[in-house]
Amino acid sequence: MTGFSDSAQAMSLVAFSAVATITLLLCVMTGPDRDDLDEFYTGYSSLSAMRNGLAIAGDYISAATVLGTGGVIALCGYDGIVLALSTVLSLMLLMFLLAEPLRNAGLFTMGDALARRMPGRAVRIAACLVTLAALLPLMLVQLAGTGQLLAFILGFSGDSLKTGVIIGLGILMISYAAIGGMKGTALIQIMKIVMLLGSGAVVAVLVMNRFDWDLAALFDTAARQSGVGPAYLRSGLEFAGGPYPRLDMIASQLAVVVGGACLPHVTMRMYTASSARQVRRSMSWAVSSVAVFVLIITVVGVGATAMMGRAVIAEADPQGNTAYLLGSRAVFGPEVSTGETFLFTTVTTALFLTLLASVAGMILACANSLAHDVFAARARSMPAHREILLARVSALAVGVPTIFLATLIQHRTLQPLVILSFCVGASALAPALVYSLFWRRYTRTGLLCTLIGGTLTVLLLMPGTNLVSGSPVSAFPEADFNWLPFTTTGLVSIPAGFLFGWLGTVISGRRKAEEQRRQYEAVEGWILAGAVRRG
Repeated sequence: MTGFSDSAQAMSLVAFSAVATITLLLCVMTGPDRDDLDEFYTGYSSLSAMRNGLAIAGDYISAATVLGTGGVIALCGYDGIVLALSTVLSLMLLMFLLAEPLRNAGLFTMGDALARRMPGRAVRIAACLVTLAALLPLMLVQLAGTGQLLAFILGFSGDSLKTGVIIGLGILMISYAAIGGMKGTALIQIMKIVMLLGSGAVVAVLVMNRFDWDLAALFDTAARQSGVGPAYLRSGLEFAGGPYPRLDMIASQLAVVVGGACLPHVTMRMYTASSARQVRRSMSWAVSSVAVFVLIITVVGVGATAMMGRAVIAEADPQGNTAYLLGSRAVFGPEVSTGETFLFTTVTTALFLTLLASVAGMILACANSLAHDVFAARARSMPAHREILLARVSALAVGVPTIFLATLIQHRTLQPLVILSFCVGASALAPALVYSLFWRRYTRTGLLCTLIGGTLTVLLLMPGTNLVSGSPVSAFPEADFNWLPFTTTGLVSIPAGFLFGWLGTVISGRRKAEEQRRQYEAVEGWILAGAVRRG
């Protein structure tokens, strides 16, 4: 039982149906109406700084962030709060280090930014493959989690119903990406972040009011209700079972901070800014929105533990993914008025919209990369209408296997897939972007070694972590092939990604490095300061 009333479940179902209909209609209305690449890929960069910033925040705050981070805060206290703060730090890293050079160097996709200095199909294909490797696991998490979340909210338990929900929502998400393009999905992201922040802020205010606006009382009560006492408010609870808890925590934070800033569905929003000044203003709005969200989710997550107890949250979901919902429900007490039911419905609808928007943005990033970096790069002058058609077909080609895989893994622990995405971003995309944008002697061989070597290192190491096997809460609890003493691969794979790039450049020879230095110096003002308008 979820503890949600019949009226709340009925109202949520109506709200979900209304949101799905309205957002699809908005995608049709705001989607590209001409065969113009700039309109489909960037929406003509027509969004204001505020709207573009909200869209960036919407892409960045995925359902995995809302549910997963909220769960870690509720179950692990201090460690969860540090994880939430790491998401803000990650976006700040993107803002200060990569956002403006990315916007100046790129055009539509990650492949554009990497191939600006080193053109060629090999670079674009590698960029596309790494984009898919980074985003596919995260899409699977969102879709597979959708069936479980809606079943929890609406109170049904049949596997066939959960599978039907995954298939239906997957089709809806493909439609968003294919029909709406960048502008249509941006509108959904803006709606999502406004609803998420608005409903969450009201719940957070109610939680604080319940504890007489005494933050110390809130945390002390949560510590007592956690069952672990003062350890709830100290570092190390999340990784207490591992041999090196401190190192494990550092590795996890490193993967989130470095990887989150470089995921392709977030970086593609940099290309929708019309100028370097606008990208800075957009990122200011994005960072502010995410910081407010972190404050909200901290209060709601800790409040859930304080009001219900850690054991109740863990019983509902061992990973704590339902903590945000449970905290939103518990703040009203046993008797819920019509107004409170409406507010709770707004919270569930915001989460539903978060699931829809997150996967739509990721499908769009993968489809754009397939169409622009793989198919269009083969032809010297592919007509715009054909490339847009390819992008829409690519959305289908990416979405259908994702839906199928999501139905297969819906009963497994999905945390390894989230970590896999962030580790690929941190170990392959981050070194490639940093070297490409800032290292004069970086060569094509170095770039390919970074992308391929960093990704393969993560894929080879990840099965050895305790998230995959060797633990009751791992993806395969009945097996034990755990040999890596960390939850993530970050401590090994991130340095390896940078090392592969350096080795590849050294292997290329001095002559190649000097050629790249001269080519970089010719466009250095363009990339770093926007001295020349991109084209």
